[in-house]
Amino acid sequence: MSTARSGRAGRARLLAASSAVVTGTLLLAGCGSDGDGNGNGNGRAELSVRAAYIPQPVSATMAAGFLTIVNKGGAQDELTSVTSTAAGSVTLHKTVGSSMEEVTAFDIPAHGQLVFKSGGNHLMFENLKSKPVQGGTVTVELHFAASDPLEVEIPVKSATYDPTTGH
Repeated sequence: MSTARSGRAGRARLLAASSAVVTGTLLLAGCGSDGDGNGNGNGRAELSVRAAYIPQPVSATMAAGFLTIVNKGGAQDELTSVTSTAAGSVTLHKTVGSSMEEVTAFDIPAHGQLVFKSGGNHLMFENLKSKPVQGGTVTVELHFAASDPLEVEIPVKSATYDPTTGH
């Protein structure tokens, strides 16, 4: 075998090996990252709901609802509306000082949560079709700017329920 031929073969093997290393590195980088630098897998909001409840209302026509929307994803989203067959309408409210204000949407931060609690952000069920009773549930559908809707069964608790103690 001549020296020139073995030199070309050696360079070809080196080039092939280098190409394999670069290709493998790119494939591994694609598997381990979603391009947003946080490694959450998709760069989108990943929404779930916890700690949902409705205190049994005193009124036969209105009720408040509380829950926490958790976002484990790498992108923020926005709660834009809530619907329920149990009420004529469900509106979003925030509490400012001692008064409540209706809002059109709430931000849900990436890797964060949106909390609805007594004395703060809350849902208002208006024009109830029947009064929610302790032990029952109310089905709602949460609508978001970017994510698919979430259907949630919200349990009805006693009027004096405290989520911090579970009583």
